[in-house]
Amino acid sequence: MHCLLAASLSLGLVSGAVIPKRTGNGNVNASHNQGSNGNSKFNVQMGPRPYYLVEDMDDGPLKVKLQSCSEGPFKVSDFVFAHRGAPLQFPEHTLESYSAARRMGAGAIECDVAFTNDKQLVCRHAQCDLHTTTDILNRTELASKCTTPFTPASEGTDAEALCCTSDITQAEFKTLCGKMDGFNPNATTVEEYLDGTPYFRTDLYSSCGTVLTHNEYIDLVDGWDLKFSPELKTPEVEMPFEGYTQEQYAQDMIDAYKSASIDPSRVWAQSFLPDDIFYWIENEPEFGAQAVYLDERVDTPEGYANATASLAELAARGVQIVAPAFFALTKVDNATGAIVPSEYALAAKAAGLEIVTWSLERSGWLNEGGDYYYQYVMPVINNDGDLYTVVDVLVQQVGITHFFTDWPATLTYYASCFGL
Repeated sequence: MHCLLAASLSLGLVSGAVIPKRTGNGNVNASHNQGSNGNSKFNVQMGPRPYYLVEDMDDGPLKVKLQSCSEGPFKVSDFVFAHRGAPLQFPEHTLESYSAARRMGAGAIECDVAFTNDKQLVCRHAQCDLHTTTDILNRTELASKCTTPFTPASEGTDAEALCCTSDITQAEFKTLCGKMDGFNPNATTVEEYLDGTPYFRTDLYSSCGTVLTHNEYIDLVDGWDLKFSPELKTPEVEMPFEGYTQEQYAQDMIDAYKSASIDPSRVWAQSFLPDDIFYWIENEPEFGAQAVYLDERVDTPEGYANATASLAELAARGVQIVAPAFFALTKVDNATGAIVPSEYALAAKAAGLEIVTWSLERSGWLNEGGDYYYQYVMPVINNDGDLYTVVDVLVQQVGITHFFTDWPATLTYYASCFGL
């Protein structure tokens, strides 16, 4: 039943999407899309998931408010940042995933930017994730180029593989099929290794996702008249890579938008590396003004304390937007049991920083408190509908301006209901 529900959830979402034409060389061409959002009569669709979540909520004013919005209208919202597209059900960073995100009303779509062996930029969540997000291990010639070719599980040792974008050229990358991210550590064959999709996702749309270069992504999203949220992925190879420096990598990403005549106000460039943010602030100030520092220091208690204490210093250096994982922005008030803004959230606001956060809809079922993303509020999370309780605190009390999500419809429903 769970898989059938997941399947039905997506069928209606992509059936009406305008799919860009392919050029003769297989590249994506979105130039035929005209008008607002690429279609003057574009219909944003929710599918059943937001309705399921609302009905699963505890009774109260927020549930009543969200129920009152059940018939829309639903619209594209810049509050909604599509995290890797719509990877709850579609292979991440593929044309199909981006198309689904667009159909669900995402105002900005993310390309995680990595570089190939010939120093070209492509969309992948990590430089070295091809073995879990594509079919490269099934391509004998390309699999032989992987940093670590497939090794089967044996005598208590997990199966192993490591394939990076920097192992192959952009042309070779374009021959790959995107698949749902995941692997089976107990695999003794490549086929078993690739069969590792998490329980709360589906392989229904994973037949052969169309992987994209960074330039193709820009053309696609621009053709849809949406915003861009590219992330410069931290290299997993030693830099400089064959003479290619981190600074050139950061500059190349920005140059792609300048070459396409994209207004900097449409671009939220992201990085986990502070030096990338500082580089853009100093060398590309129009893009640096909207650069997003992805703050992973919060992942440990000591790091959380240090991050909170240093936010004013970041602001003094010109950083204007911070983005920790959303768990770091809330906590439980021990006296009332309510979810309230965290110390980090309060410090960010006091420093005058804008707050963006990530990533909703990566946690599966919430009936047992959730996972990494709910760690500070886990004691009061006991049903899937509690997702909207957390979202409401993040919006109404913390004051986040944009939210990355693996399933845009969930946030588009809320954003349309509250006029975001």
